[in-house]
Amino acid sequence: MNDLAEQDRPSLLLVDDDEAFRRVLARALERRGYAVTTAADVAEALARAQAQSPEYAVVDLKMPGESGLVLIEKLIGLDPNTRIVMLTGYASIATAVEAIKLGATHYLAKPVDADQVVAALHKTEGDASLGVADSPLSVDRLEWEHIQRVLAEHDGNISATARALKMHRRTLQRKLGKKPVKE
Repeated sequence: MNDLAEQDRPSLLLVDDDEAFRRVLARALERRGYAVTTAADVAEALARAQAQSPEYAVVDLKMPGESGLVLIEKLIGLDPNTRIVMLTGYASIATAVEAIKLGATHYLAKPVDADQVVAALHKTEGDASLGVADSPLSVDRLEWEHIQRVLAEHDGNISATARALKMHRRTLQRKLGKKPVKE
């Protein structure tokens, strides 16, 4: 592709610590017309965004070091017009709400494909026709959601969260190390 066509492509910052997933999704997004820059963590992503503010960003929630929530806030601080989609394998209501409050335009639970990401990047309105679950969340899922909410209230501090939940820190770490309970 020539330089002029490359300049016309919308810029997208893809941040995920899973190298294989990042490489595959980057290639798929490039095929869909984006000029993709990748990063493996918040520090690297922030350096790239400061060098050139992206029009779009796809950010993983859970990465080594700071979380994707921190990056959302920093990206919006650099350019409030950046459209951000948060991806996560650890979806919870608490993190979805926080991501949207911090400036993300959409929140997707992994696994996702490039078409879902592109649709989310360009979605500008909510969907009132979204189906409502037939049954309430399971007790295990409610526990997971509660832990995530308290963790968010304590800015990700596991020791403070364990104290607030009146739980041993190791028990909390074990629960956090597990994948979220399916609904």
